[in-house]
Amino acid sequence: MIEDGSTTAAELTSHAQDRVGTAVTIYNGDFALVKEQRKLTLPAGLVELRLREVSAEMQAETASLVAVTGEQPTLYEQNLDFDLLSPSSLLQKYVGSEVTVIRSHPTTGEDTRENATVLAANSGVVLRFADRIETDIPGRLSFGAVPDNLRDRPTLSVLIDAAGGEQLLELSYLTRGMSWRADYVANLSADGKGVSLSGWVTLTNRSGATYRDATLQLVAGTVNRVNDYSFDLEEERSMSRMAKPAASAGPSQESLFDFHLYTYDRKTILADNQVKQLALLSTGSVPIRHEYLLRGSFHPYTGRRNGEKTKQKPATFVEFDNKGEGLDKPLPAGIVRVYTKDSNGGAQFIGEDRIGHTAKGEVVRLKLGEAFDVTVERTQTDYASFGERAAQTGHHIEIRNARDVPVKVKLEEPIPGEWSVVRASQAHVKESAGVASWVVEVTAEGTAVLEYTVRAKW
Repeated sequence: MIEDGSTTAAELTSHAQDRVGTAVTIYNGDFALVKEQRKLTLPAGLVELRLREVSAEMQAETASLVAVTGEQPTLYEQNLDFDLLSPSSLLQKYVGSEVTVIRSHPTTGEDTRENATVLAANSGVVLRFADRIETDIPGRLSFGAVPDNLRDRPTLSVLIDAAGGEQLLELSYLTRGMSWRADYVANLSADGKGVSLSGWVTLTNRSGATYRDATLQLVAGTVNRVNDYSFDLEEERSMSRMAKPAASAGPSQESLFDFHLYTYDRKTILADNQVKQLALLSTGSVPIRHEYLLRGSFHPYTGRRNGEKTKQKPATFVEFDNKGEGLDKPLPAGIVRVYTKDSNGGAQFIGEDRIGHTAKGEVVRLKLGEAFDVTVERTQTDYASFGERAAQTGHHIEIRNARDVPVKVKLEEPIPGEWSVVRASQAHVKESAGVASWVVEVTAEGTAVLEYTVRAKW
């Protein structure tokens, strides 16, 4: 029993087995909303209710205890005890208190006991005996009891005034230490014109609590938080050997204000210190587009570089529309790893890229690397200045294709200030105020040339 002023409060401890329902909603920003229902028989009057096995990373200020059945108890105070029992924490709690030092005789094995007071227990242990002071532990220690504020499991203690009787209480709170991300495997078809996508959810639980038979929901999107808690919980795992998820294994999806909510019908166990993967989606083959893209650097309009040649490799991209068989739904942000098959039918990794949250119908664009067999060589062929802040330059760009199939290479050329293309070997597209682009077709094992002259004023 404990005393609160002149009123005596009864004590009641609730364990994880009292849970009759658990729901966990995990967000992208390393936090989760936990809702658990516990069936308890409360004594009438003032009660110190100890709810064990809650998250050690709980934000105690967000905790809410409400009655699902019966009369709502009156809440007076709550305390989160997350200082867990361990040899070091027990010793620290005994600073200033007496312990028993037990020594065993090296020959006979007989134990001798001597009392000592713990003076310090930080980087080392300092013990005061009746006639001396010693550092470190000259044997093993025996403690009289476990301090009340030291728990073997994280515990939320609440002081309530209850009506009494059997009640169903729901505890909800926000906790750090739980996160999720999406991982995808993209398998290219044999002809390179299609891709099938498998999606997995990777969950990380470092909250200090295990949730059994939990209803799991995931929120995709960036939810604003006032306090910025930054924890790096990235767990790099290879996805290349994972089986394709069953078509019906993924969660249902719905809009949640400006975010998206994914709900799994099947309950799961979220064990502490565990990385778990669950199926997200599985698609049939969807058509892809392959692009070679070379973005030029800032042109040297302020200096002459006639005749200088530079060789570059265009980046290779694949993209597809988020629609079609198994798609046409929001894709949470994550890493897409792309595989293709070699001549023996073995899967080979050919690149990966990170996608942001992608709405249905939007384009998924993946950079796989740089093209090996396509080379771009550029030369500045002409330069003329017109005052201090204007110039005209000519450029010769040669594209060589060593592949046995034709390719198209998109060239994006940055041009500063006010500009115009004076002449060019083919028409350009004005991508933006500072970028002109050309798409150049190159035959199999062939060469193509783009020449253009531009005048700029900045």
